[in-house]
Amino acid sequence: MTKILVAEDNTSLRKLMCIHLQRAGYHVLEASDGLEALHLLDHNHADLIIADIMMPNIDGYEMIKELRDANIQIPVLVVTAKDTLHDKKIGFRTGADDYMTKPVDMEEMLLRVEALLRRCNIESARTLEVGSTKLDFEALLVKGSGFEIYLRPKEFFLLEKMLQSPMKIFTRQALMDDIWGYDTDSDPRTVDAHIKRLRAKLKDVTDFEIETVRGFGYRAVVHK
Repeated sequence: MTKILVAEDNTSLRKLMCIHLQRAGYHVLEASDGLEALHLLDHNHADLIIADIMMPNIDGYEMIKELRDANIQIPVLVVTAKDTLHDKKIGFRTGADDYMTKPVDMEEMLLRVEALLRRCNIESARTLEVGSTKLDFEALLVKGSGFEIYLRPKEFFLLEKMLQSPMKIFTRQALMDDIWGYDTDSDPRTVDAHIKRLRAKLKDVTDFEIETVRGFGYRAVVHK
């Protein structure tokens, strides 16, 4: 799966960007500044970076410069409030591959990510495989040997979220924040109803199950 690193010090914006990227089928890494982003890249592969410029510790320009000086050519999409031609020149000359200004239009961001990946000949994987079961992000489909199960969007995103990090415990509130958004009026118990429907639909799937962790929330358990 295509992996994108988002480096942005505004927590709310970073989370929102990550939610939209995950819903589009990307695996996402998060960093609150350029220094954390560089540390993540020491131990993780990323196919593309989305970076703010004005960040603490190491800003976006310096982060890009360090990458390019080390001959690391990961494509970088700069997202910033700095919108003058002079600022854009600095960004491109430092090594940025594309540039968009705040406030961020999420649909435009996804289009730019897709175009940049295509331009850099990076295939955007739209599936997640768990054993013999495959999640198809385009069709919101879970399929395997002898079954094809279409899910509602939030059911699919809940399942994908947990399967991306098997055995990790997700609280109801964390799932609400990621799938429904921070400003939703829905009750966290809404998650229970969606999990119940998921279990019913996936009762014949043997590669994984959704387990309740009493007093905490839910996790995906993958069967070897």
